Amino acid sequence: MLNIYLKEPNMVGIDLDGEIDATAMDVGLDALVEICADMKGGRMFYRITNFQMPTLNALAVEFRKMPQLLRLIWNIDKAAVLTDQGWIKTVSEIEGAVLPGIEIKAFDLDEEDEALAYLRAE
Repeated sequence: MLNIYLKEPNMVGIDLDGEIDATAMDVGLDALVEICADMKGGRMFYRITNFQMPTLNALAVEFRKMPQLLRLIWNIDKAAVLTDQGWIKTVSEIEGAVLPGIEIKAFDLDEEDEALAYLRAE
């Protein structure tokens, strides 16, 4: 399941749980582009549970939409990733270190309040 929604003004929420197929990826990424299109200094709240690799067709959809997704990076300044997988936390924070203009911090699933405080802080 991939659910993308406006969590708060100027904050996109992304919930990823289990496997993602091509249809879910297509609908989800279209929602992400629409929600983030007019954001400036946006925030991203990302919750990952029961992670499974997306299907090959879903990855093809993501690759096809990559130009749109790369443009969105400039609209987001901070991201919080909540997960129970240590390797996802590590990868998230490495991405934050190498992607210009965006801070990414990882949190345990039970640290939602801390993650939101991080995203709301200037």
